[in-house]
Amino acid sequence: MTGAALAVALGSAGLVAVGTPAAYAVTPSDEVAKLPIASFGAMVVDDAHERVYVTDGRRSSGESAVLVYNFQGQRVGSLPTDQPVSGMALSADGATLHVSQSHRMLTFDTATQTRSGASFVPYDVTCGRDVAVAGGKTWFTETPYNDPYCDRPDNIASLYGVSGTSHVNTGWQSQGRLKLAAGPGAPDRLVVGQAAAGADANPFLTTYDASGETLVRGPQRRFADAEGKGALDLKDIAQSADGKRIAVADGAYGTRLLDASDLSDAAAAYQPLPDGAKSTAVAFSGDGTYVARGAAASGSTPDLLIQPADPANGTTPLEFAFEGELDGLRVAPRGLGWSKDGTRLFAVTSNGNGGLWLHVIKPPAAQHDSRFTGALGTTPAKPVVGEPLGIRGRLELDGPAPAEPVKVTAVRKDADGTQEVAAAKVAADGTFTVLDVPDRLGEATYTLRFLGDVTHRPAEDVTVTVDVAKAPTAVELTAPAEATRTGGVEITGKLTGQGRALPSGIGLKVTRTDRFGTTGELTSASVAADGTFRVRDLPSKRGKTVYEVSYAGDALHSGSSARATVKITG
Repeated sequence: MTGAALAVALGSAGLVAVGTPAAYAVTPSDEVAKLPIASFGAMVVDDAHERVYVTDGRRSSGESAVLVYNFQGQRVGSLPTDQPVSGMALSADGATLHVSQSHRMLTFDTATQTRSGASFVPYDVTCGRDVAVAGGKTWFTETPYNDPYCDRPDNIASLYGVSGTSHVNTGWQSQGRLKLAAGPGAPDRLVVGQAAAGADANPFLTTYDASGETLVRGPQRRFADAEGKGALDLKDIAQSADGKRIAVADGAYGTRLLDASDLSDAAAAYQPLPDGAKSTAVAFSGDGTYVARGAAASGSTPDLLIQPADPANGTTPLEFAFEGELDGLRVAPRGLGWSKDGTRLFAVTSNGNGGLWLHVIKPPAAQHDSRFTGALGTTPAKPVVGEPLGIRGRLELDGPAPAEPVKVTAVRKDADGTQEVAAAKVAADGTFTVLDVPDRLGEATYTLRFLGDVTHRPAEDVTVTVDVAKAPTAVELTAPAEATRTGGVEITGKLTGQGRALPSGIGLKVTRTDRFGTTGELTSASVAADGTFRVRDLPSKRGKTVYEVSYAGDALHSGSSARATVKITG
């Protein structure tokens, strides 16, 4: 069933930070769908039929399926398979979808959504395959190990081609996993990268000419320097629309832009990803206009950058942070794909705990900067446990005012860990107040974030640290002005406290000091459920007598006391 659209919208003026909590208006063509799978294998965009195919890549026994979505992010069907599926590739004319299984390569007619054929291939139980179409032929990888450690450096990976209902061994092998890429800009070129080969290895990237009967290898490159530093940590590969450039998502380096003719560094490079962001995906729009770069980052550090494909274009990238439990925390490896005309970007995000989402993002437009200004203030100035705390601040937005109120999110970090705090709307003048109820004593640090909206980039996080104290209590006494020794003294009172409810079974200390300064402790006063209590006493001496009732406090409340003076006669 179709995942519900979350409020992460792109207006006609631009692009919203698709990972923000539900805060902005949704338009019919801007959607995010919860994927009903716990792992992600591959995504293919079919422009001819406006379909997006997603595999779960489970790599275990049992029934599996290829999920089918339309360009609005709505689930419209599935392609059933009797065994788990992993890699996929679309033919150059878009008519055939190639889907890999552990023992077969299936083909589906994209017009009718029905299976059209199958080729038997070497058995791969757990590791899954990468699939690409280049030179009019289908190519796939093979890591034939029946164990969960597919990235072991001693695993041998092979490259095969499909021939009719069987397969052809190309003879090319490597240690570690292989990743494949092809693209319409260079339809005869197959790009192959070594994804994993051990901590001390120096993985390669190479290209093959697939136009003939056999593959002809072109340039190759390894990236480590003479000291072994800078080795490739391959996450994704993409070819530019004109075929002249190859972009590599390198988990250790960022986005590498290479000259396709010899794999040398391109004359102009993309700017580095933001600090703390690890590259996971890269994709060029089919019209050659944009490049999208996906990453894994925390907080308001962007997980997605969209910018002109030409690195010489100085336009500031659009930056978007995914930081919502309901729509993902990061871009999944190889989780980006464009429509051919560049009107939509499809992004798969994950939360690291089995949650996956498909975002449909409209073409980007200009964004403006945002920033927190001035110091953060708190109300009350000295917060107490169990009582509301307001954190006041101001958010400044450049450019046009947002169509809908934006929100500031926050997290609280204390000795118990990190806890999300309810988001706060930003007023027209930029002011906001984040509300929280701290639930433990001691130091608490609040981090406030603005993750962007339809026309604004994320703001740099700001923090404020407070010292949460015990909640105050108060003792109230009602006593007679005079009493007799024979009649005795009766004092009533009430114990009240702020914050959390006071514990049950409280006994209050009661002392009596006579006119000679002699102090003695009386029987404790028991506090009822409503906080009331009663003190009775038969004093032995005449004159001014002072009664003091005190509460020692508890783990969350401070102590308090009160005195009453009674004149004893008779």
